[in-house]
Amino acid sequence: MANKLVIKVTAGADAPERCSQAFTVAAVAVASGVEVSLWLTGESAWFALPGRAAEFELPHSAPLPDLLESVLAAGTVTLCTQCAARRDIAQADVVEGIRIAGSQVFVGEIMADGVQALVY
Repeated sequence: MANKLVIKVTAGADAPERCSQAFTVAAVAVASGVEVSLWLTGESAWFALPGRAAEFELPHSAPLPDLLESVLAAGTVTLCTQCAARRDIAQADVVEGIRIAGSQVFVGEIMADGVQALVY
């Protein structure tokens, strides 16, 4: 069984169900005691900015700010370097606790022993 789960979410408001699934799985894994690393890429990059998660709505799903907060409290949240640059997002702009890192860090995480990776 994997002792770490790396989740890469590429969807945002453009694909709300896929986006919500990624955040939900991350939050449930954290609550279950699994080490979680959530990567925000593509359109999900916007959720690294303060207040953006609160703008997301999907009926019958947990509020995105709550899910993000739970992952931040016990896991790692990373904003893709290139995705941030394409959106003019700097480290000073993001929610406290979210780091900006690139593919080298992502590959290092997913190639470690005991890691399971998911892409949404």
